[in-house]
Formats: sequence, structure tokens, C-alpha cells
Amino acid sequence: MTIRVLLADDQALLRSAFRVLVDSEPDMEVVGEASDGAEAVRLAKERGADVVLMDIRMPGTDGLAATRMISADPALAHVRVVILTTFEVDDYVVQSLRAGASGFLGKGSEPDELLAAIRVAAGGEALLSPAATKGLIARFLAQGDGADDDRDPARAERLDALTGREREVLVQVAGGHSNDEIAERLEVSPLTVKTHVNRAMSKLGARDRAQLVVIAYESGLVRPRVE
Repeated sequence: MTIRVLLADDQALLRSAFRVLVDSEPDMEVVGEASDGAEAVRLAKERGADVVLMDIRMPGTDGLAATRMISADPALAHVRVVILTTFEVDDYVVQSLRAGASGFLGKGSEPDELLAAIRVAAGGEALLSPAATKGLIARFLAQGDGADDDRDPARAERLDALTGREREVLVQVAGGHSNDEIAERLEVSPLTVKTHVNRAMSKLGARDRAQLVVIAYESGLVRPRVE
């Protein structure tokens, strides 16, 4: 199956470079280019995009607002957004995940990393390395007036729908562990872990693993630690 990619960036030169790279892959094709967030949302729907490479800082409707609009539209439930950012270590990262992005990638990443990110996002996985999950995500979710004040009571209540095992798996997902790693830790099969992850996503209304990570921290199930 060919992955349909939409490029959203206000820099035409950068879009052109991404187009050449993506179109060079046999399993991908660029189906459109947008110079602002509003155009990205419109084209995602019109062109049937699977993955949107979304710049954060664009004129008019920025990437965060566009990501929220895509995530909120039932007709675009299948669309995955990968945020492109010049600075990976800033609060835009967590804002983008809260907005519904499947992950983030620095604009300085290697071509192979960008292509891998597209494939990971298209497969419904979270584009979050263990280091990013444990360190950067926890760091920014820990910021605010206090850890307790930062929690989302509504999401904490939704955790009641999870079984004990699903909670265990969610804690492991929030730690940045893969299905294979979780399976080894809990002494179950990777398929069983995948089933628990999918059920947790369904019960919590999460689009993918990235959203599970955010919910785990915001609900207070996992306490952020800043090292």
C-alpha cells in the first residue's frame, strides 16, 4: 500500500526538498503541498492523505491549530500528523502531542529518519523514542504550578474503565517501551500486549501510542520525573 503524504510548510524550498525525498520511495507519494495550516486541513481531506508532515510555525493558521482541527474531524480520523520543528527541545513538542500529533521530528534529521518517521506514523505507532518519552515529555508535563494541579481529573476518571493489566501496560507505554519490551517485562506475548494497548486506546479515546503517553501523565497514572 502506498503511503499518501501531505507536506505543510511555509518554505517552498523545504517542501520541494521533502517532495523529492518522499517521491523517491516506492511505497510513498506526495499528494499535496500546503503553505499554512488551514490549507493543510483542507488538502488532507481533499487528497486523502495518510500522513501530514506539519511545520509548527506558519502564517495564519499554525501547525498546532491545524493538528487540533485534523484530530477533531471524524472524517480525518485515519490521518497521522508528524510535527516538524527546528527546535526539538521546547514546549511545542508537548503541545503538539496534546493537539493530537503522532510525534515530532527535528528539521535537521537525516533523510532516512524522516522516511522512517512517515512509515512509523502511517502504521499507527508513536514517533517517540524512549529517551524522548522519559525525559523531554516528562519534563514539560511536570512544568506548571504543581504536579497535582497539572492533572486532568476527567482523564483520571476515564482510567477507571481500564483493567488492571491494561493499566500496567499503559504505565509501560508511558515509559517509552516497545511491545516486545513490555511483553518481556510482564511475561506475556507481544500479541497480548498489542491487544491491551489497542483496548486502552479505544477506552481512552486515544488516536495512537503518543496520545496514551500524554494521558498517562496528565491523569496522574505516571508521575513525571525531571532528571
